[in-house]
Parts: sequence; structure tokens; C-alpha cells
Amino acid sequence: MGVLNVTPDSFSDGGLHHDRNMAVARAREMVELGADIIDIGGESTRPGADRVSIDEQLKRVIPVIRQLQQELPAELPISIDTTSTQVAGAALEQGATVVNDISAGQDDPGMFSLVAEAETPYIIMHMQGTPRTMQDNPRYDDVVAEIRSFLLERAAAAEDAGVRQENLVIDPGIGFGKSKRDNLDIIMNLESFTETGYKVMLGASRKRFMGSICDINEYSELVGATCATTAIGVFAGVHILRVHDIKENRQALDVAWALLERKRGRI
Repeated sequence: MGVLNVTPDSFSDGGLHHDRNMAVARAREMVELGADIIDIGGESTRPGADRVSIDEQLKRVIPVIRQLQQELPAELPISIDTTSTQVAGAALEQGATVVNDISAGQDDPGMFSLVAEAETPYIIMHMQGTPRTMQDNPRYDDVVAEIRSFLLERAAAAEDAGVRQENLVIDPGIGFGKSKRDNLDIIMNLESFTETGYKVMLGASRKRFMGSICDINEYSELVGATCATTAIGVFAGVHILRVHDIKENRQALDVAWALLERKRGRI
């Protein structure tokens, strides 16, 4: 999954694709480099970020989705990254086919009903607090168990609202209200999520905790670190890797997958 933030202030690529033509060109480039899904967001969820109005989100994402629907292969999924039913609904009407909701349906009570009626894949993520407060000393007794329990509870609630299990994807939310140790514990224990029976997404791309490990302050220089998490995710059974740097992570994914296939005796 290629990240396409049409925002002026996202943590890693804010402002790079705020113009519609630049955003569309970047999406085309990501597809050429091997992206299977394009995830479009009109609201930054970086630590400390303020909320963006629904009208502003719509102004940012809808023209891009409309144009991508015309220019990208018809079978390539476009994902809308939003917690708003109104934004998600408008995006689906314009051709988006996946909803990526960092609030797991908690911000907008109409989200479950929307995705159930649309019969579209729905990604639910764990976050402690809000983007503005999530890194204010996050604390857990057992980070893996608590996140797993939360995601299973939200997935069950979505199913109760009519969302089909095969359309649900769970995301432990790397960097969203987690310390460096929490993030490491999650990545070390990804099987705890992939063994639930739900598809799993991992979004570790360019995250700050890896910069502290590698002694790097520039997010764009964390490509190698991200590739390491991509390979680990493949070995753990993760279904979707959400990344900024497509070419490099596609290579990491392909090699990790080939190793798995060789282990299974299929190569």
C-alpha cells in the first residue's frame, strides 16, 4: 500500500503532494514501482496534529480520487484514509474501494453502517488517545494483549453492524500512542495479530522510533529500516504493508516472500 498524503503537514511527506497534479503523478509513479493499493489521506495524523474540517478534507481528496479513478488501472484499489463517514462516503462514490480508519469506528458512529452497506474492505487501527495527545507518555500493562483485545472487540462490533469478516483488516497502529519499546514489542509479536483470523496491516514506514534506533533524524532516510519491518511483516503473515518508499519495500517484500515460498517447498 502506497502512502499518498494530500496534506501540508504530514510527518514525513507533508506538502509534497498537496497539489492535485503532483498527487496524481506520485500515485502513478507508485503503481509503476509496484504499489498494489494507493491510500489517500487529507488529514495529518502525525503526533500533535490538529483536526482538519470535513470540508477541507473533501477539497483535498475528492479531486485526486476522481482523477485517479480515470487514470489508474480499474482493478487497482484506492483507499481513503479518514475517520469521517462523510469523507469516506464521498470517496467511495468517486471510486475509492477501501476505507482506512485510524479511529476504528470510534470517531464517527456511522462508519460501520457505511462500510457494511458498501461491502468494502475496512481497516481498523488501534490508537491510544488522539493524534494530538497520543505521544503524551503512552502506557500499557501488556501492550500486545491490550491492543489485540481492542482490535478484536472493534472487529466484533463491526461484524455486528453488518461488516463481513473477510472485509475486515486490523492494524496495531505502530507509532500511534506507543513508546519505542511498545513498537518493538508489537513487531516482535505480529503473529499475535495474524493468528486472529483477520487480515493484518502493518504501517511502520519511516516511523520515529526507528530513527531513534538508527540515530537518524530525517524521516526520508529511514528506508532501510522500513524495509526491515516489511520483511519481518511478510514472515509473520501480514497481508498489507503500508509504506512511503515503494520500490525498496517491494524488493524487501518480494525477497521475503520468495524465502517463505522456498521454505514451503513451492520454489
